[in-house]
Amino acid sequence: MPITRATAPYTGLAALLVLTTLAGCARPENGAPVAASPDPSTSSPTGAEPSTPAAPSPVAPSGRTPFSATDLPTLRRPTAPPDNPTDLRRPDLLAGRISRGGPGPCYGLVTDDGREYALHGENMGNWGTGTWVRVTVGPPASGVDCGPGTRVELRKIEPVG
Repeated sequence: MPITRATAPYTGLAALLVLTTLAGCARPENGAPVAASPDPSTSSPTGAEPSTPAAPSPVAPSGRTPFSATDLPTLRRPTAPPDNPTDLRRPDLLAGRISRGGPGPCYGLVTDDGREYALHGENMGNWGTGTWVRVTVGPPASGVDCGPGTRVELRKIEPVG
């Protein structure tokens, strides 16, 4: 591609950038020249390579130390399944299908694992049988019986899906 009057400044700028980059690569940060080959005067009489000093600890370009100079730990492969469940579940949160619906205050709930709950909650609305819901429950109110199942107080109910 011929250099035209419009591209000449860009070509010169590119050449200057390349030369500056190459000049920066020839010397380390402290300005000392880089040796192209080992100095023969420092070699040992036995012909073995001289020992090199320990490398300095890594330093970030800004002069600060890096976050970590060590490798990250690696988890070992498990040898057996966990003894306890690994998913933490809130004990006051249930999800399932309404088995006894209506305007309340008593409802029935069956969860996916087949557990049945007797829910009691005032002013929770009219829920139809078969509706999938998520409920927040608490300790049962004394003296209230809402039918078969584990008795709990209904604190919040919302449809799922």
